Amino acid sequence: MNASGDSSTADARVTPDAAARRARLAVAALFLTNGALFANLLPRYPEIKAALGLDNATFGLSVAALPAGAIVAGLAAAVIIRRFGSARVAVFGTTLTSLGFLAAGLAPSAALFALALLLAGASDAITDVAQNAHGLRVQKRYGRSIINFFHAIWSIGAVIGGVMGAAAIALGLPVAVHLGISTVVFATVALLALRFCLPGKDEADAVADVPEALTPPRRGVSPRIILMLAALTLVAMAGGIAEDAGNSWATIYLAESLGAPAAIAPIGFIALVGAQFVGRMLGDPMTDRFGARAVARVGGLIAAVGMGLALAFPSIPGTIAGFAVVGFGIATLIPAAMHAADELPGLRAGVGLTIVSWLLRLGFLLSPPIVGFIADNESLRAGLLIAPIAGIVALLLAGALPKREPRT
Repeated sequence: MNASGDSSTADARVTPDAAARRARLAVAALFLTNGALFANLLPRYPEIKAALGLDNATFGLSVAALPAGAIVAGLAAAVIIRRFGSARVAVFGTTLTSLGFLAAGLAPSAALFALALLLAGASDAITDVAQNAHGLRVQKRYGRSIINFFHAIWSIGAVIGGVMGAAAIALGLPVAVHLGISTVVFATVALLALRFCLPGKDEADAVADVPEALTPPRRGVSPRIILMLAALTLVAMAGGIAEDAGNSWATIYLAESLGAPAAIAPIGFIALVGAQFVGRMLGDPMTDRFGARAVARVGGLIAAVGMGLALAFPSIPGTIAGFAVVGFGIATLIPAAMHAADELPGLRAGVGLTIVSWLLRLGFLLSPPIVGFIADNESLRAGLLIAPIAGIVALLLAGALPKREPRT
């Protein structure tokens, strides 16, 4: 599981066996379905917002139900995964999440819309930890960083889902038909992936590869580890907040503030996740070469400057480009923070990953209502300043991530 920042991993070229290669494809399928299901709903947000008669602040609070559900359920992830295994939890969690998103799209009232998102968020939080845990388990078999690859596949799924949503709008498909199709297709993909995941208990690989896991944890946790965990959480939250600016608001900003046509407005979100995919595909080799710390610092700077310029000089093409730059800049922040947290000494296997994944949801919880409140009292353009601010936070706190160590 040691990725960049640990020379032993970078130098140990392990040849993965057939089971590991199949599992890598299976985990990639799970990440793809997770991104695609969420992204199919996002282009319908303006339509849902208008149909339910919501202002920006109320819409922001409703959308915040998604991360609120994740916060309520997230800490249960480690226990559930230990009981049932990361693969099964990820697959069946994906199925439940897909039904939650479908229910949100069909909700006849703001309360039911928020309730559906709450339940979808609870399921998605557990799914997210499970698929990352299984991905890190596969990464151990490879002996090098591949976690950014999985998050890149999530971005591919998000692009696919966003394109499906834009196409459904252009074709005039009702929300029920569109989301019904996406639910069936991607839930089926997730169920088929289960047979190719790694067998056995997750702890088996941890014990085999990390003998010190057999020893009792140190009494208490040092203040340094707590501070490191806090910093890694803020790095992940910076990536999540900047990403959510595109998820929740790109389509609405382009449509309502800049007057983009309904079929063009979703391209802002598609541009973000498309560029995020490129950044994540480059993320593993760049991380192995320069270290997660340097990659995150440069990425945070790129996101802050790019989105700052897009907001300073608003236009439809410039805004789409700005969201693309944000996606590229933040691409490695969440996977890097998750991996670093999972490697923190003095914590049981999976605890650091679960804590960061859980607290990350605070960013997703706080971001929509904050942006919505600013939008109603100032402008949505002012609310979206949260994205370049998040880039600056990532730049300042990237020191919590591992640097590249010299090869021996």
